[in-house]
Amino acid sequence: MDRKIINPLSTLQWVERSRIRPNDYNPNKVSKQNLELLKQSILANGWTLPIVVRPDFTIIDGFHRWTVAGEEPLVSMLEGRVPVVVVEHKDKAGNIYGTVTHNRARGTHLLGPMKAIVKELMDEGKSVSEIGKQLGMRPEEVFRLSDFSKEDFLKMMIKQGQGFSKAEFITKI
Repeated sequence: MDRKIINPLSTLQWVERSRIRPNDYNPNKVSKQNLELLKQSILANGWTLPIVVRPDFTIIDGFHRWTVAGEEPLVSMLEGRVPVVVVEHKDKAGNIYGTVTHNRARGTHLLGPMKAIVKELMDEGKSVSEIGKQLGMRPEEVFRLSDFSKEDFLKMMIKQGQGFSKAEFITKI
């Protein structure tokens, strides 16, 4: 095996989160909703991807994992530590390339396969609420990916105890 390819995993270690610092060039932004989804993913699946850092513990990839690790309940569960692997590049350009390629290589979700996933989960009897929580979707997103009519979807929401609040009529005074 090529040592250069497998070397980062040989550096895997749990370090104090406070030793890690973000880089100053990451172009990737994540919504608050997706940060919550990331936290939910870690809670449901465990910590599956280490944070990739330079030898000085500056983040190359994993800024958002580092961010949510500083929030409860993760900070307590992890005892203030996060898993890291160390990657050493020749120059700052290598670090930037590492950040961008990690971000871009993750891909995007295609509509057809996501519709099939939502259908399968609904066919298994999973509630709109559970699907929404586990996949980070609002009920409207689950509806758009389902094959239900608007009326059938609303009936299902009410049946599952996810009714809607009553509308309020407001008039000008």
